[in-house]
Amino acid sequence: MVATNTLRGPAGAGVPATGPAVADADAQAPGTDTGAAGAAGAAPAPADAGAARRTRLSPQARGMAALLVTVAIWAAFALSARALSASSLLPADAALLRFGLPPLLLAPALWRRRHRIAAVRPAAAAKIACGAGVPFFLAAMHGGALTSAAFVGSLVPGMVPLFVSALMAARGRGLPRGSQAAGLALIVAGVAALVWRYVVPVDPEVLEGAGTLLVASGLWALYTVGLRDVDLDPVGSIGLLCVPSFVVIGLLVLTGVLPTGLAHATGGDIALFLVVQGLGVGLCAGLTYAYAIRRLGAERASVVGSLSPVAVVLLAIPLLGEAPTVAVLAGVPLITAGVILANRPQRSKVSADA
Repeated sequence: MVATNTLRGPAGAGVPATGPAVADADAQAPGTDTGAAGAAGAAPAPADAGAARRTRLSPQARGMAALLVTVAIWAAFALSARALSASSLLPADAALLRFGLPPLLLAPALWRRRHRIAAVRPAAAAKIACGAGVPFFLAAMHGGALTSAAFVGSLVPGMVPLFVSALMAARGRGLPRGSQAAGLALIVAGVAALVWRYVVPVDPEVLEGAGTLLVASGLWALYTVGLRDVDLDPVGSIGLLCVPSFVVIGLLVLTGVLPTGLAHATGGDIALFLVVQGLGVGLCAGLTYAYAIRRLGAERASVVGSLSPVAVVLLAIPLLGEAPTVAVLAGVPLITAGVILANRPQRSKVSADA
């Protein structure tokens, strides 16, 4: 893998660990007026200002809190993908909620960014819309219905570094080396550990689900590469993804290509998926992950973020009644360790003359 972190959550609205999206987020951080006029006109601080500063969380603590929220949202995506098959909603209904709510809430901000969004090259826009839009969402939901939350939480984000490395190598960026190559090998070993028990004897349903999740992971890698090619902040990236995706899923429902049961769904299921998919995955994950990277740095954020498969396995026990199997206990730690190694930046070699 190249020296850019590639850990991505399966949220569909996050930002890459490095690249223009995060750079824009950094540029928008509020600054401090250090001019002479500002210093001269500064008013004395109130007496309790020192106490307020002492009780305020440090930037690192706020960054860690934002990252933990992001990991929880990524885990919720995997859990909801598995829970969808038992709800009153169909995949198209969940997609409408997922891609419809963020543009509605961000409409004024997206309108201000409309010229920058429209200026994105069609090839990059297609990577984003396909990689994290309707194709990815339907693949993840179908794969989750056939397997388990542990499979969704491990295969989708876990295989992204491998697929991104393949895409980068195809673009002439070179093959991964050192710890990154070792990390990719661990990921492959972890995936093999997850699926081996369903190969002999063959379980076609689980293997179909696992294959579909691998397709979803490959699409997400395409989205990751696409995000590096655009000059948008996280809000603009959300709009570029969600607006065309909502139009596509709306047309598929209106023309009868995809069935819908939204009119007969229970209010509880609609509210749950609005919160988890629309508000959490669609809106909050991208913003909180960008904030965490700004406060903690890309490498530290990627290491903590790689714990999302573990969180999925642990949360699936009480929420879905899915006890971890031996294959899960063997595969998930390997995938997690592999993602951590694969996302470690390569240290540039120092010449002997330096």
